[in-house]
Amino acid sequence: DSDIVNVYGSDLDTIYPLNDLDLDDVSEDDLDTFNEPNHSIGNNVFCHRCGTKLDRGDAFCRSCGTKLKVEVAKQRILEINSKANVEVYQEFFMPDSKEILDDTVSYIVDAVDTVTAKIELVLRANKLNIPIISSMGTGNKLDPTRFEVTDIYKTSVCPLAKVMRKELRTRGIKKLKVVYSKEEPIKPDETLECSCKTGCICPPGTVRKCTDRNQVPGSISFVPSVAGLIVAGEVIKDIINM
Repeated sequence: DSDIVNVYGSDLDTIYPLNDLDLDDVSEDDLDTFNEPNHSIGNNVFCHRCGTKLDRGDAFCRSCGTKLKVEVAKQRILEINSKANVEVYQEFFMPDSKEILDDTVSYIVDAVDTVTAKIELVLRANKLNIPIISSMGTGNKLDPTRFEVTDIYKTSVCPLAKVMRKELRTRGIKKLKVVYSKEEPIKPDETLECSCKTGCICPPGTVRKCTDRNQVPGSISFVPSVAGLIVAGEVIKDIINM
């Protein structure tokens, strides 16, 4: 069908070779923008691979071919169902973000990392009585078989789930369906040779660089992706049973 799919994202992640990109709809002005010198102004977005400044409407970095996550997600959805109506929001979702949720939304998937944003999504979902599933921490883990689907108040081990339990309890939230792992997080090797403290690659404009953080969680491809598949399965099963 042609139901609307909302895709929220704030960064770039998927890499495409330049010769695979469709440049037919890109103006000369846009190309000039892609190649502006690296600098930081307000909330501008920078390519995390090469540091090139990107405007909010840019779909990819002309300098190195990095493409916005939201645009990649939209493209993939349309490949599966060309009739889908996909709305993308290239924005870091926070409590002051514009309201895009209403009673026409069937389900919310919370797959963001920021606790403040996760809490806000849960509060908005609760207010509008919209089903929501939230993914807990997948960083510093290596065993994708340890994921479970349960209520937030039945979780253990996961540091992110612990924070969410505390914050949601103080806000009167009675339940929240989550995907979490009972695997103990692995402590990253912080030797001088591999430490972000000495080898920071954060792009220009990053507010909280890895050099300012106590620890930067490591991530391996086969763990977060499994959590995503579990979340997708739960959403489909819940919608079928509505």
